[in-house]
Amino acid sequence: MAETLYDLAVIGGGPAGYTCAIRAAQLGLKVALIEKTDKLGGTCLHVGCIPTKAMLFSAEVWDHLKHAESYGIDGASAPKLNWANVLKRKNDIIVKHTKGLDFLMKKNKITVVRGYGRLTGPAVNGVLTVDVDGAGKVQAKKVVLATGSDARMLPGYKADDTILTNIEILSLPVFPKSLIVIGSGAVGVEFASVFASFGAQVSIIEALPRIVPVEDEEVSKELTRAYKKRGIDVNTSCKVEKIEKVPVGGAPGVKVSFTDAAGKPQTKEAEKVLIAVGRGPRTADVGADKTKIQLDRGFVTVNEWMETAEPGVYAIGDIVAGLPQLAHVGAMCGVVVASKLAGKYARAVRKDRVPGCTYCDPQIGSVGLTEAAAKEKGHQVKVGKFPFMGNSKATILDSHDGFVKVVSDAKYGEVLGVHIIGPNATELIAECVVAMELEATVEELMFTIHAHPTLSESLLDGFSSVEGMAINV
Repeated sequence: MAETLYDLAVIGGGPAGYTCAIRAAQLGLKVALIEKTDKLGGTCLHVGCIPTKAMLFSAEVWDHLKHAESYGIDGASAPKLNWANVLKRKNDIIVKHTKGLDFLMKKNKITVVRGYGRLTGPAVNGVLTVDVDGAGKVQAKKVVLATGSDARMLPGYKADDTILTNIEILSLPVFPKSLIVIGSGAVGVEFASVFASFGAQVSIIEALPRIVPVEDEEVSKELTRAYKKRGIDVNTSCKVEKIEKVPVGGAPGVKVSFTDAAGKPQTKEAEKVLIAVGRGPRTADVGADKTKIQLDRGFVTVNEWMETAEPGVYAIGDIVAGLPQLAHVGAMCGVVVASKLAGKYARAVRKDRVPGCTYCDPQIGSVGLTEAAAKEKGHQVKVGKFPFMGNSKATILDSHDGFVKVVSDAKYGEVLGVHIIGPNATELIAECVVAMELEATVEELMFTIHAHPTLSESLLDGFSSVEGMAINV
């Protein structure tokens, strides 16, 4: 294998890595993709985005069945949960798309090298070498690091069958009657949504003053309201002190001791606890120490074109310092790098154009600046807000919670950010990303025809509400 010189070697077969490899191959480069496991797809496909959303869809169907009679469907309002089949469907989806990736590698003539890859040092005569456990050495003119991330664990604890990360919770053999979720980012609130829908008693413990803390403050308030309405126990401004293994209802469980917002000690017990406090980069053993690559708390420092300090070496995805840890961000970074290496047009990723999506119920979709961030940056802000209560399609879907919030520049009408919480928010946000990419103004968007009846009409009313002229409220 060392006799073959590749134009590009990509280390890591997740969304960032395989997207980069495919685009590079499409543009005529000779590509090797190095993956340490026997399956491509990374965290996202196997223990992240895809299986989580499969379970969320099952939970959504379950929630609809609870009200089947009101939809004119008798005999379906007392469903029974078949947890084994929920897991089976999730696994079948993973298998299907894993096979799809294998096909794409063959279609694009990408050499897949199985084994753990490490850089051996700087380029020699313009050639970089990656040492791959069990597969020898791979040589390439350029190397892209796309090694991904792992779930962070609270200090002093290890994941097991009671203290869970995103990996263990996706394959629980028995559905738990109760769950404590520590952390309320996307992972935390999504799993809280799934298990609450299926009937578990769910508590969220968050260290910051509000849940989904990266979102606009009004979105956080609305999700808190919706979750409490669903019976989810929400606790913010809390500090976790201790997790103990204790019997709960005659079965193994946990007791979480924490200090609440008032500084008072509290405890909660449940069958399982999910630790959802962020993800750390997998850079400890990629050979960075043998190069000029600079690390910031384990994350790789890059320029706008994803170049590291080591000539010829790039980094994309979850390991990049300052970049949102989102599959679609890593994938686009891969497209940018591949395009640049092939001498084609490319545009650097802008963090203020990245859609953030959380697939809980109600869903959250956002892009750009929050109202608070826009004001901090010195913008004269003009805000519009339209509730889904005024949207006819939301009524048809029996999903009225939430709103569309538009943050704009008061002088020029530039859209600075859009924040949606409500039905299909994760799909609706795409239009807002396009609008911002094309620098559309509020006025232009007010005259953009949206089909009726659709949820997307809420965006028309949302943009119109900036000028106080929403039709349906």
